[in-house]
Amino acid sequence: MYVTQLIAHHSRMIDHRSPSRDNSSREWFEEWFSHPLYLKVYHHRDNAEAELCIETILAVTGSDPGNQSPVLDIACGAGRHAIALARRGFHVTANDLSAFLLGEAEKEARDEGLEIEFSCCDMRNIKLDRNFELIVQLFSSFGYFDTDEDDRAVIRNVSSMLRPGGWYVLDIINPEHLRKHLVPRTEKQIETLTITEERVLTERNVSKTITIKDANGDRCTFSESVRLFAPEEISGLLESENLEVMLMAGDYSGSEFQAGSSPRMILFARKKAETPNSL
Repeated sequence: MYVTQLIAHHSRMIDHRSPSRDNSSREWFEEWFSHPLYLKVYHHRDNAEAELCIETILAVTGSDPGNQSPVLDIACGAGRHAIALARRGFHVTANDLSAFLLGEAEKEARDEGLEIEFSCCDMRNIKLDRNFELIVQLFSSFGYFDTDEDDRAVIRNVSSMLRPGGWYVLDIINPEHLRKHLVPRTEKQIETLTITEERVLTERNVSKTITIKDANGDRCTFSESVRLFAPEEISGLLESENLEVMLMAGDYSGSEFQAGSSPRMILFARKKAETPNSL
C-alpha cells in the first residue's frame, strides 16, 4: 500500500531525528516539506522555469560569478535555483528547513559535479559566517508563519546577511491576480496516485488542503498556508529593514508588474549603505 508505506517510513524518520518532539506540534511546512510525497505533487516544477528565473535575476542585478560573489538561496527546496546558479559558477549556499529536500538537492548537485554548501535551518534563525552579494527567496517561499513578527524576522536576517549594495530578490504571489483566477478544487492523477487540492482564499492568506489517495484507497492529507501581501505592504516591510526596492517584476521573464494581471510579484531590493551614527 504505497501511501501507507510512505507515511510509516516518514514517521520513523521523524522519530529518529527528533525523538522528544510530538509530530502534532510540528508546523505545516515542517511536516509537508519533509514528506516524500511532496515531490510527487510538485513534479511539474521544471528546470526550464528555474533557468528563466535565474537569467532574469542576473540580468537585473548584474551579478557576475567572476567576482567570486557568494550567493544564498533561502528555502531552496530541492535546489532548482541553487543548482542553476552553481552551473553559472557562483559560490552558492542553499538553505532549507527540510533535510529531505536538501538531500535531493545535494544528490542533484553531486550528479552534476557542482560545489554547493548546504544549510539546514529555519529561515527565521539563519546564522552564517559570511555576507552575501545576492540572496534569493523564490517561488512563494515567504509568508509561512502565523505572526507578522516572524515574517519580519526573516527580512531582518536577510538584511543582516547582505553586504551594502547587495541584492535581495523575493518572489511571491500577486494577491489581486490570485483572487481573479483562484480554482477552488482540482484533481490530478500522477502514476497510481489521485491528488486532490482544495483552496480557500481569505483577506490575509491562501490555504490549500492536499489529499493523496493510492490505488488501494489509502489516503493522507497535508495542508499549506501562505500569507498574501499587497505590493505596498511588502515593499514597506523591506524598506523598514534597510532594503530599498528598485524594481518589481510580474513574471519570471522580468515583465513589468501589473497589479491586475501579473501572476507573480518579484521584488528586487538593494541593501542600503550603512549610515554613520550622528554625534
